[in-house]
Amino acid sequence: VQLQASGGGLVQAGDSLRLSCAASGRSFSVYAVGWFRQAPGKEQEFVATISRSGDSTYGADNMKGRFTISRDNARNTVYLQMNDLKPEDTAVYYCAAGPVHRQYNYWGQGTLVTVSS
Repeated sequence: VQLQASGGGLVQAGDSLRLSCAASGRSFSVYAVGWFRQAPGKEQEFVATISRSGDSTYGADNMKGRFTISRDNARNTVYLQMNDLKPEDTAVYYCAAGPVHRQYNYWGQGTLVTVSS
């Protein structure tokens, strides 16, 4: 499966963005999908994950209440809605797919989110 992340951009603090992770190839519904991010000079950080059917989600504690993951298997797309963005959310955001959470075999190329203060 090939993953294409999109939706990043330059926004101001307090703004919202919705990232998309579009899949091509094998049916997307067989994969759990996760979002990760990597800020300049920092290690990769887990953001959120969603189960194959979309009925189970889990997000990092420091982003709960602001970030929401969802999916539309009919469109082979997973979304990350990000609200109340902060400068510390600046990073390249990646989506990944695998049979279950923590077993991600496929990675997208990343989309850059820059939040100005």
